[in-house]
Order: sequence, then C-alpha cells, then structure tokens
Amino acid sequence: MAIMLASGGCAQIPDQTAAVQASDDPASLQQARAVAGERASVQRLRLVDVPAAAGPARDLFNGRDLADWGGWLGYPDPALTYRQDPAARPIGTGRDMSDDFAVRTVDGAPAIWIKGETWGSLVHQADLADYHLRLEFKWGERTYAPRLTQPQNNGLLYHTHGMPGAVWGTWSPSAEFEIMRGSTGMVVMVGTELRGRTTVGYDPSLIEPHLRYQLGGREVDMINGTPTWNVEAATDAERPVGEWNTLDLYVVGDRAVHVVNGVPVAEVKDLATIAPDGTRRPLTHGRIQLQSEGAETWFRNITVEPIKTLPRIVAE
Repeated sequence: MAIMLASGGCAQIPDQTAAVQASDDPASLQQARAVAGERASVQRLRLVDVPAAAGPARDLFNGRDLADWGGWLGYPDPALTYRQDPAARPIGTGRDMSDDFAVRTVDGAPAIWIKGETWGSLVHQADLADYHLRLEFKWGERTYAPRLTQPQNNGLLYHTHGMPGAVWGTWSPSAEFEIMRGSTGMVVMVGTELRGRTTVGYDPSLIEPHLRYQLGGREVDMINGTPTWNVEAATDAERPVGEWNTLDLYVVGDRAVHVVNGVPVAEVKDLATIAPDGTRRPLTHGRIQLQSEGAETWFRNITVEPIKTLPRIVAE
C-alpha cells in the first residue's frame, strides 16, 4: 500500500489508478513472492487469552484540555516531507498550534481534534511499557493536499523515542499502528533505525510491497526503505466514515498486537532499535503519538492499563 521510501518515515499513498498499476508490476510482485513465499489466504482471526489488567486504568485524555500532550509540526508544505530538501525547515514548535490540535465537542462529548492540514503529531509525555491502550477515533469531514484524492490517513505511533522530527522532520522514531481508510491496523516501522518481525503472505491486490499479515506465514524483518517496510492488516475491520472505531493496542516488552473493532489484524515481535555499530537493541517502551497526516480526525476515550501478558491471535 505505498511508495517504498528511501529512508525512514511513513509513506505517501498513490491514487487508486497508481495502486492498480503497482499491483500489476511483475517485478514488484515477483519480489513480494520471494519475500513471502506463499500467497496470503483469507483468515478469520480472533483474540484469545486476553489479559486482565494488572493495575488501575488511567486516562491519557482528561476531556478538558491537552495537558500532558505536546505538538510537533513538520514542513509548512507537507509535499516537501519526502523530498529530503536540505533547505527545508520544519515548523517544530515554532508557532501556536491551537488551530492544529485542540479539544472540541463532537457527538455531544469532548474529543481531541486534529486538523490534519499540516503534518506532524500530538505526543503524550508518558513513557509507557507493558500496557493495553484503548482509544476511539473517527474521521472528520476535511482532507488536505497533497492527499486530497487519497485515503484518509493518520496513525497511532507507539514506543516513540529519540528527537522530535527526527524522521522526515515530522515524526519521532516509533512503531506504527496505522490508521488509514482500508488499512487500519497495518504495521509500519517509522524510521530507518527501527526493526520488527511479523509473519506475512503476498497479496497482489495490494500496492507495493504487496505484503499482508498472515498468521502462520513466513517471518520477515520489517526495515524501512526495503521491500519489507510495512505489512498490511490481515483484514479491513474499520467501520464506515462518520462512525467511531475502537482500537486496542496490547504491548508487552518488544511485542505488540493490533486490534480494530475487536478484530485482531496484526502482531509484531522483536521490536528493536539499531545502534550505530549495528547492534540490535530491544525496544520495550516509549511515548505515543497521534499523527496529523492530511485528514481531519477525532480521538476520544484514550485509556491505558498495565498488563503482564499478551493476548494470542488464533484462526477460526
């Protein structure tokens, strides 16, 4: 589902015509077959052994303001994000962000509003480890260039670490629970120094890299800028635009499980950072980011509770 990146970050999503063309590219499909080994099959997955909370839950959104959250913005023109222009400078924290991130009332209750016009993220200050995070999101009405004709896009980034804007001037290194129409729950490595392993099959209906999460599939190491930089969710479990969706992220140590509206759609293990000497170091904690990436988005009921074990994904 993307243009492969030369280095870290999320990806631009081509329009639907480009997607069809990419799926018909024999070279990229051959590469996907070599990576995955087997074609992805349709799987009905469910979650078992769901852990009980090991302590009290707490709200990461207080319903009043953005206390404990901080914003970071990328380039004034988001089209510059992937161009590696040495003259381009991100906004960072250099302007008032009340027109980018705010608390507003929607459907009769307070929610975090992310405008989406300028790319960046809203980052919570808590350093989280071994947790179950639950939130609700729904799409707003507005989309912005350069993604006007592309699927609405956002993301829940976790195990965030490093400097703000270290990835494309816009995000911090992290693993991503993708929030995008048709792909919510996809796993993405945000940054070139991230790694994570999952199991896949190849799916020619997807655009490059044509990889879909497959329980029992071939294990791959996800590396940004390579043919394994992302892995599509097992299925599209998102509700229609305008309805609220519930996301559950279970994280214990360097492993995570992605769940969309009660449906498990992906898992990742061996999350790690790569040191300058090439050493792989387990990535077991970090902050969360709510992305701003071209689409108006609402978030509410963001809670986190400690857990000691992960749920398992099984096939019916």
